[in-house]
Amino acid sequence: MFDHSHSTLPAAPGVGFKASHFAALTADSGPVRWVEIHAENYMGAGGRPMAQLSALGERFPISVHGVGLSIGGEGPLDADHLARLKRLIDRVQPASFSEHLAWSSHDTGYLNDLLPLPYTEATLDRVAAHIDEVQDRLGRQMLLENPSSYLAFEASTLSEPDFLRALTRRTGCGLLLDVNNVFVSATNLGFAPLDYIDAFPLDAVGEIHLGGHDEDTDDHGAPLLIDSHCRAVADPVWTLLDAVLMRTGPKPVLIEWDTDVPDWPVLAEEARRAEEVLSRLEVSA
Repeated sequence: MFDHSHSTLPAAPGVGFKASHFAALTADSGPVRWVEIHAENYMGAGGRPMAQLSALGERFPISVHGVGLSIGGEGPLDADHLARLKRLIDRVQPASFSEHLAWSSHDTGYLNDLLPLPYTEATLDRVAAHIDEVQDRLGRQMLLENPSSYLAFEASTLSEPDFLRALTRRTGCGLLLDVNNVFVSATNLGFAPLDYIDAFPLDAVGEIHLGGHDEDTDDHGAPLLIDSHCRAVADPVWTLLDAVLMRTGPKPVLIEWDTDVPDWPVLAEEARRAEEVLSRLEVSA
């Protein structure tokens, strides 16, 4: 059995932690009230990463975000990876744990990407079984993140929001709503992002992510967005966040910036902008 409660992170800005920001973050965190780490970077026995993580845990609630479970993979979950993840979770006792709705493994090989799934009843059965296994093993609820999409499967018989809703009902998992991923997918697949948000099971959302994306064009000259996490959050994504929070109320909001990582003041300013969005909710309440 596991705790079915949603994330206990504060409804405030958080940032994805980078070691290069450790000194600045601990000296003056500004608006940042919690931090996220990627699980796979902290599965070693010790050293500087774990020392920094211990110091962060004394000051901030920690969110652990996994990228390697391959929840959507056709084969069984990697037992060794899950065991390492449990050791980390037991040590850190994070306020939240999340993973991606994606697959990244085939047989014994791991792929350096988070790949999409067809939304069918068979996929639903497989993903639900994997979520049950993870939550039972960790003894806690997992939040599942909506993916960024670049194509749609003809085999899909369920919409993404309906697929996610069915997973929450069957497994008790929560959801991590990545607003940038919604905007990227909407642009690439040609749907209205607000229609997606209105269909999304917002009552299951325990955490919200924001990140930057790159703009490109496909072979036919149509806009193509890449979820790159290498730049500031785009203005239309901030606008979409406003619309989401008007529907959900205050939530923990994370700024992701994983490549071409800027100096700390740049990331802190993004967190400050998230703080302003959350503050507007309090004024209008």
